[in-house]
Amino acid sequence: MVEAVGIHKHFGDHHVLRGIDLTVQKGEVVVIVGPSGSGKSTFLRSLNHLDPPDQGWIRIDGDLLGFRQGNQGMIAVSDVVLSRQRQHIGMVFQQFNLFSHMTALQNVMSGPLQVLRSDKATAEAEALRQLALVGLEGKAASYPEQLSGGQQQRVAIARALAMHPKVMLFDEPTSSLDPEMVAEVLQVMLALARQGMTMIIVTHEIQFANKAADRILFVDEGLIVEQGTPADLIANPHNERTQKFLSLVMGRGET
Repeated sequence: MVEAVGIHKHFGDHHVLRGIDLTVQKGEVVVIVGPSGSGKSTFLRSLNHLDPPDQGWIRIDGDLLGFRQGNQGMIAVSDVVLSRQRQHIGMVFQQFNLFSHMTALQNVMSGPLQVLRSDKATAEAEALRQLALVGLEGKAASYPEQLSGGQQQRVAIARALAMHPKVMLFDEPTSSLDPEMVAEVLQVMLALARQGMTMIIVTHEIQFANKAADRILFVDEGLIVEQGTPADLIANPHNERTQKFLSLVMGRGET
C-alpha cells in the first residue's frame, strides 16, 4: 500500500531525513517512535508531499506520488494532479484544524462536498456514519468550541475517514490533549486498526503501540535505527539508542 524509497529531506543546511526506506502492506499498522527532532513528523509529511522529499520517491497503492516518469527522469505533477492523488491519503495532525464556523457534521461533510463532489444527501449520510464510528453521533450539531479536545480530534479523524482513504497518517494525534482525553482518541484508532485500516502513526504512546502496531520503527537522526514487532522491539530492543529511548519513555532505567 505504501512504498517509500531513499527519502531525503533538507531544511537549509539541516539534513533531516537521511535515506529512509519503508514498505507498508495493506491493512498493516506501523507505529513510528523516536526522540523529538529525529525526523518522524517530517517523514510522515513527506508521505503525502506536504514536505516533498528532496530525493527518493513514494508510491501509494502502486501509484507514484507527486511525480510521473518522463523520458528524462522524474517530472513533478501539477498541483491539481497532486491534490487528486492526496485524496487517497487521510492525515490527522497534532492540532485539530477544524473549521470553527462549521458544526461537527459540516466539518466532516466538507471534503466529500468540495473535493469528491458528492451530493449533499450522500455527504451528510456518510458524515453521520463516520461521526457514529468515532462515538460522536450526538454531537453532529455542535461547533468545535463546544467540544472537548478529545472530541475535536475524533471529529478530525471522522473528517479524514469520510474521504475513504487508502491509508491514514497520524502525526502525534494525542500530543495536544489532556491525559484524560488521550484514551478516547486512542480507542478510536485501535478500533480502526482492528478493522484493517492501513495506518502509519507517529506517537509517544508506547503502550498504544504495543497494542495496535504490527510493526514499530525507531527513528533517530533521520534514519530507521531499528524495527520489529512490538514484542521484539519493546521487550528486547537490540540497538543501544533504542534501549536508551525506551528506558526514558517507559520510566525504566536511566534518566
